[in-house]
Parts: sequence; C-alpha cells; structure tokens
Amino acid sequence: MSVFSAGAKVIKPQGERPDDFEISISQALLELEMNSELKSQLRELYITGAKEVEVKGKKAIIIQVPVPRLKAFQRIQVRLVRELEKKFSGKHVVFIAQRRMLPKPTRKSHTKQKQKRPRSRTLTAVHDSILEDLVFPSEIVGKRVRVKLDGSRVIKVHLDKTQQNQVEHKTDTFAAVYKKLTGKDVNFEFPAWTL
Repeated sequence: MSVFSAGAKVIKPQGERPDDFEISISQALLELEMNSELKSQLRELYITGAKEVEVKGKKAIIIQVPVPRLKAFQRIQVRLVRELEKKFSGKHVVFIAQRRMLPKPTRKSHTKQKQKRPRSRTLTAVHDSILEDLVFPSEIVGKRVRVKLDGSRVIKVHLDKTQQNQVEHKTDTFAAVYKKLTGKDVNFEFPAWTL
C-alpha cells in the first residue's frame, strides 16, 4: 500500500505533512472502511490530526475531526471507538472537533476586525464544546465550578446516569485529556436526580 493511500484519511490544514502516528490512525480507519459494516459511513469521513496522551500509566488516543464532519462521526462513534480500541490494544480513543479560538478584540489589536467575534470562537465556548465532544455518547446534565481556598478551580461535571455503564471506566481518561487540552481540572459524577 502506498504512503498516499495510507495517509488518505488525514487532511491537514495548509498542506502540513501528517506524522507517523497520524498515518497509523489513518491506516486503521482505511482498514475498517475496507472490511467492516461501517464502509458507507466512513467513506466520506477524514481526520485532521491525532495524538497520544499519557493517562495514569496507560495511553489514550485523541483523534481530531473537522467540525462540519463531527455529527457524521458521532453517528457511528460508539462502533468506531470499539473497533479502534480493539486495533490499538485497549487504548482509550476519543474524538474531538478541531475548533478555532479567536483572540479577544482589544483597542490595541492591529488587525481591524471586520466582524464581531462569534460566540462559538471564544475560549469558554471552545472549552465547553471540547468537554461535550469528550463525553459523547453521554450527555452533560449539570456543571458546578468549585473554587478552592487557594484560588484553584475544579469543574464538577454531572453526566447522564443512563449512560453510566458505557462511560464510567473512561472518566479518568476524559479528565486527563481535558487537562492536557485546556489546562483545567475536571471531575465527573453520575448523580441520581431526585425531584
């Protein structure tokens, strides 16, 4: 198999070259496309990047996908993650959309902004979206920010109790990946809501 076809599933912005790890992920996606029932859904999809993160002595794989393709990935994400985790010998796999943050416009900023910065490009919005992508297929049902006496913040995220069996074993991975991407500490809980 040629290098082009191995890297066919990785499309980097501005013609950057995919690294070896991204090519190995691309290869795995191509193999899944060739011989699995996900063939028709995977044909249109590609990734923009991938990296490995250390989580309590184990490794986790973060796969970045373009925002317009995120919904299509999420339709098959549960099966895709299961297959990729088999291929990469039990490493946890998470999909995150490749989002762009724009700097806060200030009086001193030299580039004149023609348009107002969209809410979806703010730091807060991007970090919230990353969190939602991480915990998929579970849903975030509540959030608390706890500020400790030393000024450090911990975000307590309440996940949907119905999905507890599917995602509970991955909460450490989610927390480590979120910390790596945003620098924020996060705890995941499955509260039983009583009315």
